[in-house]
Amino acid sequence: MSIYDFQAQSITGQTVNLSDYRGQVLLIVNTASACGFTPQFAGLEALHQQLGAQGLSVLGFPCNQFGSQDPGSNEDIGAFCQMNYGVSFPMMAKIEVNGAQAHPLFQWLKSQAPGILGSEGIKWNFTKFLVNRQGEVVKRYAPLDKPASLAADISAVLSQA
Repeated sequence: MSIYDFQAQSITGQTVNLSDYRGQVLLIVNTASACGFTPQFAGLEALHQQLGAQGLSVLGFPCNQFGSQDPGSNEDIGAFCQMNYGVSFPMMAKIEVNGAQAHPLFQWLKSQAPGILGSEGIKWNFTKFLVNRQGEVVKRYAPLDKPASLAADISAVLSQA
């Protein structure tokens, strides 16, 4: 099993095969529109703009499981991200990241890169997963890790064959 075996729905309802991202470095993030970390959208967009040409793709996955901080529809979320943060990276349809209804992609990501003390559960919005060009999870980042602080790690992974 690799990241390329998964599918997601785009925020506008189209099926997205993650195999379409084969050969790219991915930064996969569970997001929320009304969270204290929501301003990280600006940093994620900056990474997308600065490193996209080198092969980085940021993928945002809205989630309403933490404090009900993304209660809107997919249409509302997409409009919010574009209007407030100029988000141009792909946003997916709202999902769950924990529990019985967790999206299979996030079940796999959590198993590949457990959190502190081996815990697989995602603790809050804006947990980030860095995936290399071979589709392997390289690292998991906590919500407190600002996107700019990931740039060196992302650049290192981008420079690998």
